[in-house]
Amino acid sequence: MNILLYKVALLLYLVATLLALVSAVRNRPERSSWSMTALLLAFTVHSLTLLVRYLEAGYTPVTNLHESLSFFAWTLAGVFTLVNWRLRMDVLAVTTCTFILVLMLFGSLIPMQTQPLNPALDSFWLPIHVGLAFLGNAVFTVAFVAGVFYLVQERMLKSKKFSALYYRLPSLETLDSLNYRCLTFGFPLMTMGIISGAVWAESAWGTYWSWDPKEAWALITWFLYAALLHGRLTVGWRGRRAAIFAIIGFLFVLFTFLGVNLLLPGLHSYSSMAG
Repeated sequence: MNILLYKVALLLYLVATLLALVSAVRNRPERSSWSMTALLLAFTVHSLTLLVRYLEAGYTPVTNLHESLSFFAWTLAGVFTLVNWRLRMDVLAVTTCTFILVLMLFGSLIPMQTQPLNPALDSFWLPIHVGLAFLGNAVFTVAFVAGVFYLVQERMLKSKKFSALYYRLPSLETLDSLNYRCLTFGFPLMTMGIISGAVWAESAWGTYWSWDPKEAWALITWFLYAALLHGRLTVGWRGRRAAIFAIIGFLFVLFTFLGVNLLLPGLHSYSSMAG
């Protein structure tokens, strides 16, 4: 049942992405509301998918690559829906929905059957640690999107060549403010995710920190965002520099999430593409 619901959610994310693309290319603002409605509907079905999978498997569905991709897409859809509801940045939906769609498509190419839970993961810390980590990743994804559009708009202003997209984008100040808000929310989430992971590691493996590749790269990523937050609060970093840092930070987030798990052997690595 959860696999069928997953495919329905995937189809709805595709519809949301296409509507957002049509709205951006043809400058049809009314299609933006359609896109966000489709995104909200997809998020609702996706939530039901995760609930059904939880009931079928008996554990929080974040233990293999398919489930992790699905959960990342779900948290991003939820975070962006909330951000857009508060700030009305429909034009950013094209990039965000596309990223969600890619995560879902990638997840659909991997065996989706539930698997027995690894005893090491049988802990109440699983949903806490993973939930905090993925929420932080989702918030940083929105910061990445804001950073990309900041650089795009800034380039248009400097070259004095304005496309139709320019007139739909929020101001540079608004995009920079969104970048900063994401940093102030995402950084504490990432910090709590790392701390909860360390506490869980001590109870599971007898040590708070083992310098596993996942732990090492998570710490590197944390230091990068810590540097950005420190720069914004004390030196006044903003604008282009902050946007570039947000983009670089997101690349580190992606590598920590996927690259480390698939390429570097360790306690957090997926043993196969299926789990």
